[in-house]
Amino acid sequence: MTDIQLKVQKPLKDLVYLELKHKILTGEIVSQTRLMEIDLSEKMNVSRTPIREAIKRLADDGLVKVEPRRGAYVANISIKDMLDVFEVREDMEGFVAKLAAQRITEEEKEELRAIAGEYEAAIEKADDKENIIELDEKFHNFIVKCSGNETLSELVKYVQELSLRFRYLYYEDFSLYESTAEQHNRIMEAINGGRADEARHEADAHVKALKEFVFALGKKMEAMGEIE
Repeated sequence: MTDIQLKVQKPLKDLVYLELKHKILTGEIVSQTRLMEIDLSEKMNVSRTPIREAIKRLADDGLVKVEPRRGAYVANISIKDMLDVFEVREDMEGFVAKLAAQRITEEEKEELRAIAGEYEAAIEKADDKENIIELDEKFHNFIVKCSGNETLSELVKYVQELSLRFRYLYYEDFSLYESTAEQHNRIMEAINGGRADEARHEADAHVKALKEFVFALGKKMEAMGEIE
């Protein structure tokens, strides 16, 4: 593991928190893994204090459970968690797309088209999962930027972050990729064309399709005992 003390741009406690959070969200640290302060401090080359603070913050985020006598462990993902997040995303991202269609600049239109193209190219090349997920996030985050609403941006960022754990589950199935690229293009064309209601409809439909796909996948994984 990289010695995160070399990264001086943020306080050490924040770096520890962000690194552990990323590992949980991306599935590198899987559900039900016990978080041992001593082991983590040795692996990350830091003292136990920032580890302890990070675990507390992760518990506040709902990513870690702390129980008497059992200690701290990574929380499970449940089907209800999936549905709760996607219900919020479905309405919120539709509103974001509508605002973006009303406010996007000519320069931003070109950039949005380029990002959609990057994602489609990555799918065609059967690129690595990490890159595809990053490009997916890049596409949605840029639409949030185009909406011009900072408050909404913070809310969407939080909800999309919760979706990240699910992405690393459902992006194992390449059957979703091609349809996602098509949906991205429909959203992009509606936004760039200034068709606000259509943009909202396409963004809603995109999240709804993801919700249905992830729900079916979650049921399958639940039957296999991989999630709650």
